Amino acid sequence: MYSFMGGGLFCAWVGTILLVVATATDHWMQYRLSGSFAHQGLWRYCLGNKCYLQTDSIGEPPGQGPGRAWGKSRADLGAQGHLYSRWRTLRLKEGKGATQAYWNATRAFMILSALCATSGIIMGIMAFTHQPTFSRISRPFSAGIMFFASTLFVLLALAIYTGVTVSFLGRRFGDWRFSWSYILGWVAVLMTFFAGIFYICAYRVHECRRLSTPR
Repeated sequence: MYSFMGGGLFCAWVGTILLVVATATDHWMQYRLSGSFAHQGLWRYCLGNKCYLQTDSIGEPPGQGPGRAWGKSRADLGAQGHLYSRWRTLRLKEGKGATQAYWNATRAFMILSALCATSGIIMGIMAFTHQPTFSRISRPFSAGIMFFASTLFVLLALAIYTGVTVSFLGRRFGDWRFSWSYILGWVAVLMTFFAGIFYICAYRVHECRRLSTPR
């Protein structure tokens, strides 16, 4: 039982770290825009060596909308004006409402996944103790359910991002590919799923021992 929970807790820690890193970093997609390298995440997009909040990409010049450019200058904006013009044209074609819904849904599911994984870790650690509190609730089973919920949420986030990128965004960039932040999300799927499997196995072992113990 404890060996299953130990393996599940290890997978859960790794999966949660990967979820946080994938959600926070800006390398979900890489592409070339007007001959220059660019990449984007869930919160920012980067052109050259400058990164901007996603709100800058919805039909407004970078740095003048609600999100402002990081480390920008007028000289930089002038040097990369053709990139910004090309980017705004592509983003206007996407539509403001569709773009906002796409980003918000992916962000929300990734955050929910990380929260469920964190809750599962807390329940998983509590499963090692023998406190009488909540004795009617199986803590290994509860931890397993939280890890499966985390897996479901990150799968939804990745499915939305993959579908929109392949069918919508990918057609607007000739040379593009998914990047390492996106890959980390898929690795987190495996880690949280196996964490749930381990804790459900621990629950089954505990139940078998409890039922086989004479009263």
